[in-house]
Amino acid sequence: MSQSINARRKLNPLQKLPLLIWLVLVWGALWQDFSAGNLLFGALIALAVSQVFYLPPIELSGRFNVLQAVIFLLWFLKQITVASCQVLYWAVAKGPKIRNAVIAVPLRSPSDLLMTAVGHVLSLIPGSLVVEVDRGCATLYVHAMNAPTPESVERVRTGIQDIEARLITVMGTKEELAELRSERTGASMVAYADILKSPDQQKDVGEGQ
Repeated sequence: MSQSINARRKLNPLQKLPLLIWLVLVWGALWQDFSAGNLLFGALIALAVSQVFYLPPIELSGRFNVLQAVIFLLWFLKQITVASCQVLYWAVAKGPKIRNAVIAVPLRSPSDLLMTAVGHVLSLIPGSLVVEVDRGCATLYVHAMNAPTPESVERVRTGIQDIEARLITVMGTKEELAELRSERTGASMVAYADILKSPDQQKDVGEGQ
């Protein structure tokens, strides 16, 4: 058992590279400091974490759209600005009367990379925070501010699923991108949790056991 764990820890450095890059970027975003010194310190911490703790290798989709990444970055900066103004308004106008909610948000993709990316984007936008992740059914549980009605809860859920859709256009698989395009032509969104609930999937799981 211990030998298998040690073997998994001795991963090819290229397998760890996407994770290390992501950890360094998150470090810079959390400190709001992308100076060379701070990123170098973050890289040292990321290396230490990846050596001490076993972290599963990130499975890449094999595609990355630079143009969509730039569009996403501009959209993300806009969302931070708008959300900051909203939170300020809620704090001044509503104060303790504001009603928050913890919302279950099923995602399309079971990819650890996409779930992590969506979670970090949410945590960096004021007014929302991921409190729990259910990897088994690709569902995020998000604490959202100012969600007093079922309509507002659904609006938050749809907004988070839109973040996932934007990230799929950046780095999702070809299959996920095809499903996303079918949604834009009128098809309903199919969450991974719904796929697990389907009779065919449950039959496959039962046969596997």
